[in-house]
Amino acid sequence: MQDLLKRLDILTASLTTAWGKLLIPQKIEQIAALEAEVAEPEIWQNPDLAREKNQALAKLSDEVQPWQLLKTQAEDLTELINLGDTSLQEEIELQLSAMEESFENLKKALRFNSPYDAKDAILRITAGVGGTEAMDWSGMLERMYLRFAEQNGFKATMIERQEGEEAGIKTGVYEISGPNAYGTLKSEHGVHRLVRLSPFNANNLRQTSFALVEVLPVIKADTDIKIDDKDLRIDVYHSGGHGGQSVNTTNSAVRITHLPTNTVVAIQNERSQLQNKEKAMEILRGKLVQMQLEQHAESIDKLRAGESAKWGQQIRNYVLQPYRLVKDTRTGYEETDTDAVLDGKISGFIDAYLEQ
Repeated sequence: MQDLLKRLDILTASLTTAWGKLLIPQKIEQIAALEAEVAEPEIWQNPDLAREKNQALAKLSDEVQPWQLLKTQAEDLTELINLGDTSLQEEIELQLSAMEESFENLKKALRFNSPYDAKDAILRITAGVGGTEAMDWSGMLERMYLRFAEQNGFKATMIERQEGEEAGIKTGVYEISGPNAYGTLKSEHGVHRLVRLSPFNANNLRQTSFALVEVLPVIKADTDIKIDDKDLRIDVYHSGGHGGQSVNTTNSAVRITHLPTNTVVAIQNERSQLQNKEKAMEILRGKLVQMQLEQHAESIDKLRAGESAKWGQQIRNYVLQPYRLVKDTRTGYEETDTDAVLDGKISGFIDAYLEQ
């Protein structure tokens, strides 16, 4: 029993350290404050605010509850061991092993120490030069990330999607929601390169295709990043469409240019101009924050133009011919089961990046 108590003491000490690093006590206070807010009838007079508060409450609760449960289990097990009943030793060992495994899984949250890691993410996939080949490759990446989101409990909401003429997509923009969504997916930011035998070439020649993946934190308000109105140019225009009954004939599409950095965001959904503007601003804030992180700039006023998500930043190679291998150029991590990777099994690449 003494060995079990020693293991439990180590687990309890590690739990205490993790609670401090993840600010669990402060988050418990935030949960209590949010619960009190959403319990007030007046808040439902503003449905958008009520929904925002409820989402924040759910997100914090999902993050904190597993840690609270593990701490309670550790306290209960300590009392059980101190009873000294050797007939319970096998049961105690099974419980302790399960708790240690739970802690190892939860401990991954400690890798998310950037101020933006806990936020949701904007995932934007853009086809490179190469026509149908590049668009097909972008479509394959889109499927890979949507499968990853589905397999790992993230919610993917389409913001915008432009299909290719023959295959794949020209551009796909999604909001990925869930615990530490940005912190999890930020490793994917950069250029992804595919080498394969072309299915679109009559001679079946080997072809290299590129796609740009941008991962941006969702910044919903100016509290995290303040953008001066004089630095913005906002243009509105007709949304594109295929014609017919559902074609948008109003100036609902919005293009916002951040003049100091020449950063452009355009949204042309079938939603209202106001909604498109809000979403465009959200993405612009994320782009500027990403640029700030990449350039190690103290503020957005110090950003340099044209230095974010360059096409030269190749981060991963997917080779399907003459051999099969997916390899990350930054960490050296690789997988030979290319089909599994393209079906969403990218956790190994993400873990290697975060651990580095």
